[in-house]
Amino acid sequence: MTIPHLPARYDHVGSFLRPQYLLEAREKKATGQITAEQLRLVEDQAITEIVKFQEDVGLKSITDGEFRRTYFHIDFLEQLGGVKTDIPVTVRKPDGTEELAPPVIRVIDKVRHAKDIQLADFQYLKSQVSAGRTPKVSIPSPTMLHFRGGRAGISKEAYPELDPAFYDDVARAYGDELRSLAAAGCTYVQMDDTNLAYLCDEKMREAARLRGDDPNELPHRYAQFVNKVVAQKPAGMTLAMHLCRGNFKSTHAAAGNYEPVAEALLKEMDIDAYFLEYDDDRSGDFRPLRFLPKGKMVVLGLVTTKFGTLESKDDLKRRIAEAAQYAPLDQLGLSPQCGFSSTVHGNNIAVEAQRAKLRLVIETAQEVWGDA
Repeated sequence: MTIPHLPARYDHVGSFLRPQYLLEAREKKATGQITAEQLRLVEDQAITEIVKFQEDVGLKSITDGEFRRTYFHIDFLEQLGGVKTDIPVTVRKPDGTEELAPPVIRVIDKVRHAKDIQLADFQYLKSQVSAGRTPKVSIPSPTMLHFRGGRAGISKEAYPELDPAFYDDVARAYGDELRSLAAAGCTYVQMDDTNLAYLCDEKMREAARLRGDDPNELPHRYAQFVNKVVAQKPAGMTLAMHLCRGNFKSTHAAAGNYEPVAEALLKEMDIDAYFLEYDDDRSGDFRPLRFLPKGKMVVLGLVTTKFGTLESKDDLKRRIAEAAQYAPLDQLGLSPQCGFSSTVHGNNIAVEAQRAKLRLVIETAQEVWGDA
């Protein structure tokens, strides 16, 4: 049986380590040595190369590596009308490791689709992708506009009441973006969501309580919020969601079993496919997958992008079999747990490890499900 909605049983989340020459060009742009147009030409070259890399490895869905972005979410959200973002800061923890302090994302006016955000980037990606492959666009989840600041982060002048005006405006803005992409031939969009994953972590749940939100109610509200976006999804487009627990320089920000959000996420949300992180113990067991209804797909993120050590193919097969005790094997797939570089900084992993990890994913999936 064909995998529902996705190009293959194996997939990836989207971002790749930036080549050194691209990082140098970005620095030159930041210091005024080159123009935005000159930087874009360098980005074009790097994207052409990363597309070829993905095709050579054997992937069926192809991204631009998020090579035009500094952060997976801010670069998109700050281009929505009515949204103001502040650049995140790096904080050094007592143990000497670095952690990315969450950015401040504020809604200061009515949210609107002020311009096509990903259109030109998608058009270039599509021009580089070979026939038989599917170009994929990743964008941040709309829940990012609420969770980080809660009610206090959303202008009361613009939105005296959040429901329904705020949620409807955001959904309409996202719908406009999806329609612009669909008109250019885009059929596969992935929304990256940290917030539902954060609501699995008791520390994050307590933080939500302190700002006046009920962490038990939020997942259901977010499911309804996302469904407002899904309702505007163009015909023929696959809409997936990746749940991320943080992915900055090989660190994570949250941990916890999916149980607190599983029913809202899998059963109530009208998403086609889910990318769930399951690369280590911080994600808990597979029991939450019991809520997965027919017609949806879960891509198991069993291969870590945080460290270069290669997983055992036998261990991956064993874990896939464990997951299949709770959700039909035919509704499962395999991927790395996250991107290799959710921010421009990249994870602490060698460039060569990207290829080895992706080949492992593809070979394991082909051995489990066949090469359909």
